Amino acid sequence: MLSLDFAINHMTAPQLPLGEFFRLAAQLGAPQVEIRNDIAGNAILDGTTPEAVGDLAQQHGVTIISINALQQFNTWSEARAAEAEELAAYCAASGAKALVLVADNSGNVPADPATQIANATEALKGLAPILRGHGIIGLVECLGFEACSLRSKKEAVAAIDAANGRDVFRLTHDTFHHHLAGEPDLFPELTGLVHISGVDDPAIAVRDMRDSHRLLVGPEDRLDNVGQIAALRRGGYAGPLSFEPFAEELRDLPDPADAVRQSMTFISQKLAAQAA
Repeated sequence: MLSLDFAINHMTAPQLPLGEFFRLAAQLGAPQVEIRNDIAGNAILDGTTPEAVGDLAQQHGVTIISINALQQFNTWSEARAAEAEELAAYCAASGAKALVLVADNSGNVPADPATQIANATEALKGLAPILRGHGIIGLVECLGFEACSLRSKKEAVAAIDAANGRDVFRLTHDTFHHHLAGEPDLFPELTGLVHISGVDDPAIAVRDMRDSHRLLVGPEDRLDNVGQIAALRRGGYAGPLSFEPFAEELRDLPDPADAVRQSMTFISQKLAAQAA
């Protein structure tokens, strides 16, 4: 089977306490994890110290590749800067390598791309010294929803360059959001993380797809995860492929390890077949 660098986002199994989630990742042979600040009753929201999170990761032999996420990063303000400082400090103290930066999805969409780039540039200029000071990377994530204020990775790259931020910023390529945005451009040389999830429902229109439709990637996937991953790899991307499904039905799986393993096998076999 083709060797791929799989990782696991806690949203894959948010019902698991952090220690059990780390154990799941180790069990799957995918010892890179993304922890989140939006899962109630779990670190980070339950007050667990970053040092305790780092110790727990070390006990289970896993590496925290990111904390997900600073929301609405491109709506910059003093409050957003303070939130970024707090999360960046948590990242550094826990041993996390990066902080995911999610674009504003509130529906406040600037009318022209120039304004979108300018807003993102202002935010990245504010974020850069915070991230550099803590020795972590910022992973810019555009969302494909029409309500998002930064749908295009092309515009995100323009903002990164305008902020002179290539030393501290990378892109998150989310296969779901890339498909929704309909953007042809790939930036494998600037991609620091790939989020993978699939949509199987044949009846849902692309513009109506939501997080609740996101499953593990399998044979019925409509997003062409395999094609997207193959194209990124051809372009030189060799980093983590992190499972990030959101569908509620995945919360009650009797054996989440088996379900994720099946998806890992499917993706690996399909990519190997393409390469043969």
